[in-house]
Amino acid sequence: MSPGEIFLWEFMGTAMLTLLGCGVVANNVLRRSLGHNGGWLLVNFGWGFAVFAGASIAAPSGAHINPAVTLGLAVNGQVSWSQVPFYIVAQVLGGILGALLCWAAYKLQFDTHDAPGETLGIFSTGPTVPSAPWNLVTEIIGTFVLVFWIIQNPSAEVGQAGVPEFGNAALGYAAVTFIVIGIGNSLGGPTGYAINPARDLGPRIAYALLPIRGKGSANWGYSWVPVAGPIAGGVLAGLLALALPAS
Repeated sequence: MSPGEIFLWEFMGTAMLTLLGCGVVANNVLRRSLGHNGGWLLVNFGWGFAVFAGASIAAPSGAHINPAVTLGLAVNGQVSWSQVPFYIVAQVLGGILGALLCWAAYKLQFDTHDAPGETLGIFSTGPTVPSAPWNLVTEIIGTFVLVFWIIQNPSAEVGQAGVPEFGNAALGYAAVTFIVIGIGNSLGGPTGYAINPARDLGPRIAYALLPIRGKGSANWGYSWVPVAGPIAGGVLAGLLALALPAS
């Protein structure tokens, strides 16, 4: 696949991911939205289905939509290192676009929200108990689970009469949705489970640029954690999978 094709599909897929992902948080947070106070499960399921939509769109490029996945696959030898920059740049830019579209969809709700200084969480993650080293550990573990599962999950095999043999792989991107929802429910509480640098950095950049009246800080002091943690988790997953015997 050409670099241009990689860029196109990863850009579009990540934009869809962040549009729907940030959108479900906006629906939960903004006072004059019908989903207001829908709760943690609404957010987790919304992000899970956002991954499904984004990955389905980005299928031609391998559906990474996440620099941690790209780097994990590159370490594992499944992606050429020469392609990695095209994946990552597209993913971050897609994250920015998706966040901008989310704001456009909810503009009136942003304009009438009574706590505009607390809207960063719609776009980016943050810790419930700030401690950079431990917040980093949380993001590393959560991302490791995601990327290791992706690497170890085999491709669907075609059985008799051309019918795919059922199993995790035959579920396609729905299986990844289940994993993301599971990570959110099990490991998302401490930091909001970024598990994707583009999903956090892109929308954080968008938030800094958006004309939201009374908005708060983009919290750049924390912004490196949801970038470095997922990258480390993805690389560790790739290295472990590489060291394991072939199945």
